[in-house]
Formats: sequence, structure tokens, C-alpha cells
Amino acid sequence: MTLLDDLLGDLAMEGLELREVVAGLGEAGWRTATPAPGWDIATQIAHLAWTDEAAVAAAKAVHGDKESWDELVNEALEDPDGFVDSEARALSTLPSTDLLTTWDQGREALAEALRAVPAGQRIPWFGPAMSPASMATARFMETWAHGLDVREALGLDYVPGDRIRHVCHLGVRTRDFAYTVRRLDPPAEEFRVELTSPGGEQWTWGPVDAAQRITGSAYDFARVVTQRLHRDDADLIATGEDAAHWLTIAQAFAGPPGQGRARRG
Repeated sequence: MTLLDDLLGDLAMEGLELREVVAGLGEAGWRTATPAPGWDIATQIAHLAWTDEAAVAAAKAVHGDKESWDELVNEALEDPDGFVDSEARALSTLPSTDLLTTWDQGREALAEALRAVPAGQRIPWFGPAMSPASMATARFMETWAHGLDVREALGLDYVPGDRIRHVCHLGVRTRDFAYTVRRLDPPAEEFRVELTSPGGEQWTWGPVDAAQRITGSAYDFARVVTQRLHRDDADLIATGEDAAHWLTIAQAFAGPPGQGRARRG
């Protein structure tokens, strides 16, 4: 299997598991408020569905079919701060069965579109262009993070698995973005990140001798970089001022700085 095959397999499984959570909900259940202010479960799924459709349009633009992608870019330029929210809210007004069908079709179309991107080609996006593997990783991260929101809203327990390595990897790779989106200069030196996976493995990134270090739970790190857990509530140890500061601003998702979660208690 290629890296892209592996990523798409994990993305498909993550989507199917979340689908099982929401498929049996009645219309009232879809309107359950989630931890994201103003977003109910329907909005969470609508956001995933819309972003999958946007990623398909971006992937097709690589082949010269740019009309849909150019239209999305123009709409985003008209309302850069509210565009994503407004698209999710609009799609969330669909009846739940229609919304679920739209999401199902989008997930399938996305996998097909990413596999069709020629080797070496990058996909345009609202931020930097991405390889198909990077796009699949980003879609996994969002599916996983919004899935946490949905489960929390429904009071369901979540048992993390080692698929969250994709989220951790993206969290490490987006370190500098967290600074630049806040108009800050990223630290010049690399950090060392050492995380314990849900399965007990050690996952590492960065130089062994780096002075700035993050160690601890991979699950907590994944939740911190997706802003689903306050840094102070995480089982993470930061060594060095820069590493400690990074954990307070980390974000693995594109767009403006997120509000994050409040500290427990």
C-alpha cells in the first residue's frame, strides 16, 4: 500500500465510525448543541460534507476543471472570516437523511479525486497548496476532531486508537503556521516531540538533542493541537519557554486562530 492508500483507508474508517454515531439520530438529535459555539450536530456534519466537496473541487482543478474551485475561492474572498461557518450553516438546514447522503457521497468522491491527482502535483487550497497525502491527512484530522465534538454532545465515551498518529503528525508539521497566523515569528530551531500512543508505542519527531521538547500523551497532544483540550488539562510536559508557548497557540487546522477550549473547573 502507498502512503495515500493508508491515509484514505484510515479516513474512510474514521468517517464510517462517526456515521454510525449520527445515522440513528432523529431530527431532534441532529439539533443537539455541541461544544462549538452555535454549532449543533447537523452543523458539524455539514461542515465535514462541505469541506469534502471543496476538496474534490480543488483536486479536479489540478486537471483543468477549475470552474467550481474558482467560484469557491471568490466566495471566500468576499467573506474570509465567515465563509466557512456560513457554508456549514446553510448545508445543515437539509433534512438529516439528505445531509447524511450528501456527506456519504462527498467522502466517496474525495477518495476518488485524491487518487486521480497525478504524481507530483499539488492541490490548490485556501492556504498553501497540498499533496494528495497532505489533503487526506487534513481531512482525517477534521473528521476526527469534529467527531469528538459530536460524541461529547451526545455524552458518548471515545476510546482513542493509533490512527490519531495522523493528527499528531499534522500538529507537529503545522507548528510554524500557528505562529504566522498570529503574526508571530516561529522559533528558528526545531522542537523534539515524544508521544506515547494509545497502543503504548513511542512516536517521535524532531532532533533527539533539541533543547525545546514536548513529551506525554499522544491523545492529549492531538486534542490540544485541534483545540479540543486546554493545554493545562493535558498530560503533556513542555521543556523550554518556546515549547511551552507553542502548546498555548497550537492549531492543526487552517484558518484564523481558534478560540480553543476553556480550562476545566
